[in-house]
Amino acid sequence: MNKIKNGLIPAAIAGCVAALSLVSTSATAANGDTLKAVTDRGSLLCSGHNGSFPPFVQVTDDNKWSGYDIDYCRALAVAVLGSDENLKVVPISWAQRFPSLQSGDVDVIIKATGWTMGRDTELGIQFSVPYFVGATNVMMPKELGSTAPETLEGGSLCANAGTSTERLAANFFKSRGIEIEMITFEKSEETRDAYFAGRCDSLVGWGPNLAVTRQSAENPDDHAMMDVALALEPESAAMRQGDDNWVDIVNWMFAATWIAEANGITSANVDEHKAKPADSTVEKLLGVTPGIGERLGLSDDWAYNVIKQVGNSAEIFDRNIGAGSVYKLDRGLNALWSDGGVIVPMILD
Repeated sequence: MNKIKNGLIPAAIAGCVAALSLVSTSATAANGDTLKAVTDRGSLLCSGHNGSFPPFVQVTDDNKWSGYDIDYCRALAVAVLGSDENLKVVPISWAQRFPSLQSGDVDVIIKATGWTMGRDTELGIQFSVPYFVGATNVMMPKELGSTAPETLEGGSLCANAGTSTERLAANFFKSRGIEIEMITFEKSEETRDAYFAGRCDSLVGWGPNLAVTRQSAENPDDHAMMDVALALEPESAAMRQGDDNWVDIVNWMFAATWIAEANGITSANVDEHKAKPADSTVEKLLGVTPGIGERLGLSDDWAYNVIKQVGNSAEIFDRNIGAGSVYKLDRGLNALWSDGGVIVPMILD
């Protein structure tokens, strides 16, 4: 696997700057017809990051964007335009996300964005169904012998000072009557280094970030996640308010990857399933039975193309975050409901 560089690669920046020059149809998009704007332009403008935010958005040594969120940007480009070669990733900071969407500089934000009431009601945007459940968790050494919260009784916990994770951890352990010393630091780097130096017994943080931190350890397998999450946050795609068809397209793009996984359809075997569908759901999903495209203003093979070129939800998770990646984060709640998670595919009728 290619190593990730800390900053943006010049070639990637050049490509994204070029993408910004293609926003002549942004006014149309902002007025509610994003699909028309994207098809007229011939490219999808999807959010990236002004740096690396593994495992969601990052740039590899060979100057390519990768990551969990980038794969879903790829899937949306394939659904609408037939190929991920038509994807233009626009590097934006966290603060630039919503202004960039409102101005038409991006068509959609797929960037680990929490669905909150304030964002939903005050910023002129609307959200997709959650596509990832972000858990705040605690990492601890495996040598403690158990990942139960009670294992940390009388121990210490490293946390970033003044953050929501610090408050969540304090409330979590207090509510369970578990005494734990909170050791806080102003900078994330200091917090991480203190944990690895043994100044505290455990480290609190957002689950995917903890997975990245664990990978930076001398021996990643020496560390494990606590078996109970402190809190959950739904991550959703964000779009401009008032464009219901575009929201439908994004929602069903996510759903197509879930339905494919639920039916055992992968990028490797999708052609077999298309040639001999197991049931009417598979027929509709893969465009054997017409209708899945017309309802959204797309071609009937859009979901087939997404699965063929990008994969199902398990493939996307595993190669970016899970067993097939360097991070080895358990899928947990992000598994389908049938596998003990909370992801429930919509019904394709």
